[in-house]
Amino acid sequence: MSDQKLPYQDLTPDTLLNAVESAGFRCDGRLLALNSYENRVYQIGIEESEPLVAKFYRPHRWSDEAILEEHAFTLELADREIPVVAPLVDASGRTLHEFEGFRFALYPKRPGRVPELDDPDTLEWMGRFIARIHAVGAIEPFVHRPVLDVTSFGDEPFQFIMAGGFIPQDLEVAYRSLVENVLQSVRACFARAPNVRNIRLHGDCHPGNVLWTDDGPHFVDFDDARMGPAIQDIWMLLSGERPEMTRQLGYVMDGYSEFHDFDPAELYLLEALRTLRMIHYSAWLARRWDDPAFKFSFPWFNSQRYWEEQILALREQAALLEEPPLFLGNF
Repeated sequence: MSDQKLPYQDLTPDTLLNAVESAGFRCDGRLLALNSYENRVYQIGIEESEPLVAKFYRPHRWSDEAILEEHAFTLELADREIPVVAPLVDASGRTLHEFEGFRFALYPKRPGRVPELDDPDTLEWMGRFIARIHAVGAIEPFVHRPVLDVTSFGDEPFQFIMAGGFIPQDLEVAYRSLVENVLQSVRACFARAPNVRNIRLHGDCHPGNVLWTDDGPHFVDFDDARMGPAIQDIWMLLSGERPEMTRQLGYVMDGYSEFHDFDPAELYLLEALRTLRMIHYSAWLARRWDDPAFKFSFPWFNSQRYWEEQILALREQAALLEEPPLFLGNF
């Protein structure tokens, strides 16, 4: 067994509570782990006040500058009354704190449920607020955060998987040849949209990162914020067969077009981005496989069945990458 210390080995309950108190709050001892894997996120009870959410960043993933850039973006959105959950700013103007080697940020607790994406009104509402995020995101670029591209989301994850010995030997040739082919198709999709503009994005805008209330959505967890095409924050709202996705996209765009322009050339990237996410997701699990939380939460990863299902799903994606993009008549 390796003697290398695990990322959160020293993040004990006492350390959590002492960290929050070091930022000027008095904890009442209540502590609830929230659903998060990349970082560690907890609801912390505060004496005579509402609970806070404490997010402890995975060591070595982001630089301080990149984290502060994320914070600045969400604060900019909040200042413009866009419903995002931004970090709390202390009396010294700080949003990023450090305690015993752990970097963390504190957030207000917000209620909400997963949005019902089968409701056209919900999709239109989501479109309006995503457009408002993008209108701000287009004002200036990130400096310290990466760009979503084929290299970082396709080539590098693929190389990590192949070098790590994760794939069963009898599936390795099939997986390698398939990913090489789909990455060529992904590049062809990007080539069809060469002038698409990269803007600041949420980056991981799936329904689980949206808290829905009767007053609409609150967008949370900008940890994956980066530069990229606007469609990255839209395609994860779409599901089903092509006709259904076309209808869903139409509802989203009905709202989106009220606040921001959309380049229809980005529709060439929809299935390409879905394909890159699939490859990147497998590599993300592989990179974190030494973290006990991942083995507990994703016990099916790295099994024969998992890689067989990945090969099947990527074959389906290969076919979708050859199809024409979704069509929006008003764009």
